[in-house]
Amino acid sequence: MEFEAKQIALLLGGKLIGDGNRTVNNVAPIESAGEHDLCFLTEAKYLPYLETTKGVVLVTENLLAGDCPSGEAGLSAKRSFSPKDGQVLIFVENARGAMGQLLQLVMKAMNPVKKGIEQPCFIAEGVAVPEDAYVGAFAYIGKNVHLGKGVQIYPQVYIGDNVTIGDNTILYSGVKIYYNCVIGKDCIIHSGAVIGADGFGFEPDANGINQKIPQIGNVIIEDDVEIGANAAIDRAMMGSTIVHTNAKLDNLTLVAHNVQVGASTFMCGQSGIAGSTKIGSHCILAGQVGVSGHIEIADNCVFGAQSGIHSSIRQAGTYQGYPAIDVMQWRRSTVGFKQLPDILKRLQALEKKV
Repeated sequence: MEFEAKQIALLLGGKLIGDGNRTVNNVAPIESAGEHDLCFLTEAKYLPYLETTKGVVLVTENLLAGDCPSGEAGLSAKRSFSPKDGQVLIFVENARGAMGQLLQLVMKAMNPVKKGIEQPCFIAEGVAVPEDAYVGAFAYIGKNVHLGKGVQIYPQVYIGDNVTIGDNTILYSGVKIYYNCVIGKDCIIHSGAVIGADGFGFEPDANGINQKIPQIGNVIIEDDVEIGANAAIDRAMMGSTIVHTNAKLDNLTLVAHNVQVGASTFMCGQSGIAGSTKIGSHCILAGQVGVSGHIEIADNCVFGAQSGIHSSIRQAGTYQGYPAIDVMQWRRSTVGFKQLPDILKRLQALEKKV
């Protein structure tokens, strides 16, 4: 696909500086972009590349206007920069967001919406498949399943009995959705994800033998949720495990039984939440964050990579460490930890003198 810079500026409502007839047929990072590549600039630390890049650059408009905060990387470049001959810049409110908007259009062109029912597949008697839906080969759709308009069910997807799939939701190859679960509209579930497997519930009997506690609840995935490859969201013991609207779960994440994940919350790769915990809205769990069961996390909390959350967090903020504490306290603590060997030597020397 090929676009002119002026077409891109018009589509994004951006301000164009330079040759509007310059064509773009690829995307690339700003540090390596060629003459016909589109790139973006949204952080001050990448400003030096603006002097050398050959690409058409989407620029966050306030990045080159006014002064940087004190000490911010790229300050001198920002103050002295002026467009050079041959440069093509498109100023937008948010360059990263604008690039995402364009990539969505490209993706739709590269991977158009499919329609129809491929064979062989199994669709239980009485299940209505909308005319604009797609069901791939070897898919299994159980009894009393309700499929919304425009759903995309790729090959080898399993959908158990009494499941509801909302409009325009995409289930990529190999997704497994157990019985009685509810998936909302405009969701994306990637290959290998399992929705509604039994929660991890056992209780030892009088002889110390672990007995399974039946998990008779379900999973509810609300609208506009994206779930990564090989993620697992367990069904509730009773009631529902819920992932609220616009939450985004990365590959290899675990949501245990009866958990609630708040709206617009991010869970990054290999993070996991133990049973019956409630995560607030607009939170971020970075990679390998572990959350204990039966606790609550406030809205707008951020947890750094590999943090361990053992008790409820009542106040919005940024946390780090194991157990997770305020990030500034954690940073001071790590400085002290690095100094421990020297402190121990000095302590031993003092003990000898005493």
